[in-house]
Parts: sequence; structure tokens; C-alpha cells
Amino acid sequence: MSRRRGIPFVVAAPSGTGKTTVCRRVVERDPRVEFSVSHTTRARRSAERDEVDYFFVSPGRFDELVEEGAFLEWAEYNRHRYGTSRDALDAELARGNDVLLEIEIQGAAQVRERRSDARLVFLLPPSLERLEARLRGRETDSQEEIQRRLAVARGEIHAASRFDFAVVNDDLDRCVADVTDIVRGCRGGCEVQLRERFAPGTALERVSA
Repeated sequence: MSRRRGIPFVVAAPSGTGKTTVCRRVVERDPRVEFSVSHTTRARRSAERDEVDYFFVSPGRFDELVEEGAFLEWAEYNRHRYGTSRDALDAELARGNDVLLEIEIQGAAQVRERRSDARLVFLLPPSLERLEARLRGRETDSQEEIQRRLAVARGEIHAASRFDFAVVNDDLDRCVADVTDIVRGCRGGCEVQLRERFAPGTALERVSA
């Protein structure tokens, strides 16, 4: 019997919505799910670990990887670039593991074009006010940076309608449970029901912009 091939799940959201935390907790809940570690040109934050949270590379090295065709997708966000390794993803999928790709919305569109097996999940903040509070609570960005991220988020929220599923992260535990249900449901062949339960239009109606 041939081994089941894994499913790539793209998880995208405006900055500060909590997508990294959600993805990490889904991986903790389900041993058949792996987390895709992206490359980035941005500086490492104090609590982050190289090759665990991101592969932190110089802009020059990132350019080399782009020229080599190493990325399934890459995008520039907030003046920094992010990319997903094509080979690393394929290796995990071949092992039968589902993979969570925590990537930017531009990158999600590239994955949609290049991989018909990908499932796209959008995480929405409950409101822009709550999103601003989360960004301030991180204490990692300047006032100018926070306002820039909020301006970008206003436009990004509307991209949820182009995703397969959308979940509002107004309660972390419930959001993690919902994303876990999406992953396990797609694995088990229940995608039609999931698309109804987590329809992007329904989720957008809950968000106060």
C-alpha cells in the first residue's frame, strides 16, 4: 500500500492576528502535522530562534535562493521578504505529514496558483481595535511601524474571501481547535462540511473593521 501524501495548509493573516501561535499549538495537538519554517530577511526578535522560528538570512542570500528556484513562494511584506522552501515542503508531504505554511497573503496567492492540493485558511482579528492592542502588547514595534501594519491589515482583511476557510481569532483556544478541525477534517474527507462551517463570508460578518 502506498503511503498517504500529506496536505499543505496555508495559514495567512494580518500581522498581529496570532497565526504563529495558532500554528504552533495545532502542531502540538496533532502529531501528523508539521510546521513549515520560512526564510526571512527581517531581523531576529529577542525570543526567536534561528532555524526554529525562521531561517534568518541576508538579503543577498535571499536573492540567491530566489535565483536558484528554491522557493515555492516568496513575498515582500512590510519591507522584508519571506519565502517557503520547495524541497523542505515536498519532503514532509512525501512522509505523509500535513504541513502548516504560515505565510503572507501575497505568498498564499502564489501557492494557490502552483499547488492544487493546497488548502488556504485565513485568520481574522475580531476587530482592528483588538489588532492594534495586540500589536502594542508585543512591544516590538514603533508607533510608526504599528500604524503601517494596521494600514496594511485594513486591505488584507478583504482577501479572506479568496480563501477556502476563515476563522476569527477572538479566543485563542477556540481558534486553535477550529484550525485543528479543518486540518483533520480535510485529512478525513469532510471538506464540504468544513467549507460551510468556516465559510469566509460568514467569518467576515463577525469582524468589526
